[in-house]
Amino acid sequence: MTETMTLWRPTGPQELDLVRASGWTAWPPRLPDQPIFYPVLNEQYAVMIARDWNVPASGAGFVTRFEVEAAFAARYPVQQVGGRDILELWVPAEDLDEFNRHIVGLIEVVHEFR
Repeated sequence: MTETMTLWRPTGPQELDLVRASGWTAWPPRLPDQPIFYPVLNEQYAVMIARDWNVPASGAGFVTRFEVEAAFAARYPVQQVGGRDILELWVPAEDLDEFNRHIVGLIEVVHEFR
C-alpha cells in the first residue's frame, strides 16, 4: 500500500469545473501568470482562502481534499507563508502533469461557500 499525504486546495468555480471535467482526477494547467500550483497542508487554511478570497472574487469558493503519494510530494519542501499553520506545497507549473499522475484516488469537494 502506498503511503499518501492529504492535501487541500481552495478553488473557485472555474477551476472546479475543470477538475470535474477531468473526472475528479487532475488539476488543470496553470495560467501563464500562475507559475506555481499550491495545495495547502491543512483544512482550516483552505477554508479561510475559499471563504474569504474565492467568494468575493468569483461568487463561490470550494475546498477540495485529495491524496498524493507521500514519497513524490516530499520533493516539494513545505513553505510557511504566514503563521505557524499557513503551510503550502509549491509545485512549479511545469511539474503539474507529473504531480497529477501521483494523485491517489479522487479529488473531492469537502466545503462550499457562496
